[in-house]
Amino acid sequence: MDEKDIPRNLREEEEEENQSEETKILISSLPWEIDYLGNKLFMFQGYWYYEDVLKSIPNIHSSFQSQETDIIVASFYKSGTTWLKALTFALVQRSKHSLEDHHHPLLSHNPHEIVPYLELNLYLNSSKPDLTKFISSSSSSSPRLFSTHMSLDALKLPLKKSPCKGDFSQNEKIIRAENYSFKAIFESFCNGVTLHGPFWDHALSYWRGSLEDPKHFLFMRYEELKAEPRTQVKRLAEFLDCPFTKEEEDNGSVDKILELCSLSNLSSLEINKTGSLGGVDYETYFRKGQVGDWKSYMTSEMVNKIDMIVEEKLKGSGLKF
Repeated sequence: MDEKDIPRNLREEEEEENQSEETKILISSLPWEIDYLGNKLFMFQGYWYYEDVLKSIPNIHSSFQSQETDIIVASFYKSGTTWLKALTFALVQRSKHSLEDHHHPLLSHNPHEIVPYLELNLYLNSSKPDLTKFISSSSSSSPRLFSTHMSLDALKLPLKKSPCKGDFSQNEKIIRAENYSFKAIFESFCNGVTLHGPFWDHALSYWRGSLEDPKHFLFMRYEELKAEPRTQVKRLAEFLDCPFTKEEEDNGSVDKILELCSLSNLSSLEINKTGSLGGVDYETYFRKGQVGDWKSYMTSEMVNKIDMIVEEKLKGSGLKF
């Protein structure tokens, strides 16, 4: 039978099976470490991944067709991702969804549902997910919104096809105690053996992107967003090509967006108290959100150690925490 006579869905299934087998062979050849959770982390092209996340990367590289109007919210874990997703959606969709609308999507959907991860949601189990529901192929008023925890290095291949926009958020101290040995978490972080880590390489990839191409990469700090929310949200809106008009500013639109997207408001919503996605309860995404809360967990010796490591890793880059 000629290949053209094979039904398209069967060809796609065969391609996915072949690709999956190739990925399995690749993973079996990679160096690995056991993280503080007792799970295997595999080193691939300078970064650490769990096996399931690693499987999605070839899918993204081979199939994700970025568009010029795409917006990708990129962040490291526990660095304000939920907040940034909500702000980004509210900003770019405010002409479509009034900030006073009692049926605003953010009131009934978690930000992670509205702005899905490329590697954790869309391409995790499929090389060709249906992206048609994410609106247009060219409309700047309705750009597609995606997110990722991957470094810019890992995204470079698919993003070369089109200059979409990405905004990156990072937090100076991202370690959290949870129910695991804090010492083990700390040592893993210092050794760079964390999911999507090392942290400093991850941050530097986007920092350099923002310096080389500021039109398409915006680097944001959680601490600055907390300290100057109005200034930073207006900066984000400018970057996303949806700046506030004078009328909007006079009508208090900036403050309305900040209130709608505040962690206190989002965490009080029923959907975020009871909902879940991919086995993760939405309520786990909402924490204190306090700058400097790491002081509650880290000794002065730990702080000095991590500061010395980060200072050494970032030397000469111009990036400071």
